[in-house]
Amino acid sequence: MGEKIIKWGFIGCGEVTRTKSGPAFQQVERSEVVAVMSRDGENAKQYAKEHGIKKWYDDAQELIDDPDVNAVYIATPPSSHATYAIMAMKAGKPAYIEKPMAQTYEECTRINRISKETGIPCFVAYYRRYLPYFMKVKELVDNDTIGNVINVQIRFAQPPRNLDYNRDNLPWRVQADISGGGYFYDLAPHQIDLLQEMFGCILEASGYKSNRGGLYQAEDTLSACFQFDNGLVGSGSWCFVAHDSAKEDRIEIIGDKGQICFSVFTYEPIALHTEKGREEISIDNPKYVQQPLIQAVVDHLLGKSICTCDGESATLTNWVMDKILDKM
Repeated sequence: MGEKIIKWGFIGCGEVTRTKSGPAFQQVERSEVVAVMSRDGENAKQYAKEHGIKKWYDDAQELIDDPDVNAVYIATPPSSHATYAIMAMKAGKPAYIEKPMAQTYEECTRINRISKETGIPCFVAYYRRYLPYFMKVKELVDNDTIGNVINVQIRFAQPPRNLDYNRDNLPWRVQADISGGGYFYDLAPHQIDLLQEMFGCILEASGYKSNRGGLYQAEDTLSACFQFDNGLVGSGSWCFVAHDSAKEDRIEIIGDKGQICFSVFTYEPIALHTEKGREEISIDNPKYVQQPLIQAVVDHLLGKSICTCDGESATLTNWVMDKILDKM
């Protein structure tokens, strides 16, 4: 393909693009950001200026139609993911979508259908799959370090965020018509995607949801059970209105020869329990956490390798979440 360069157009330029992904697109070889779009033109203009990006737009179609743009990064809230991804693919431009892939399983299948029809790939930002920290956990599992895996448990609790108390201007993440659900729909996909990456497809899932804090309409507390296609069973509990003292971010993988405990958001040292006792493993992640995945996406688009973090695999996670929330 010669010295092709993947020239990205960003749709959306919020917090995630500033800290996790934006700089990584510029760091990756043969990748550059050439245009950015926000419905607030002033915001797009300011962002472009700050990051040395040549063009800015306040209209997504104009950015997609820009002949300089040959791939599109969609970093808007989930309610517009499907629309923008489909617009990009119909214009012949690959899409890289923030997680969750869309606000319902149904919308994910629509994105995949268009990807199939057009032959244009679609990727989803489950970047934790490519981070050294989680690759180490997967390696420990695959190497039989804790023997045959018997059970998996997710435990997550966090206190409300300051914005959650602002009834007149609630964050979009707790507005189900924009995000797909409450904080569960925003945070749990990372956990569920990682477990499916390690143990295969979840074929059964169900849950109970409740609103215990009364701060917003969406569910703020959930319990769930699920089963993978290899027979492994697991469970999860999430609370987004916990007291500060109850904060927890933990996944336990229980085997017949030991146990692995790790966190998904705080990157605490991985704790390995075996007959040798307890061992802590500290693994550093890169400065920009999305960089390894963006590298894999760019390499895929340049025809160098295959990136499996695609729409098909990401849809499985939306299916599980919709089953837990009883949305289907």
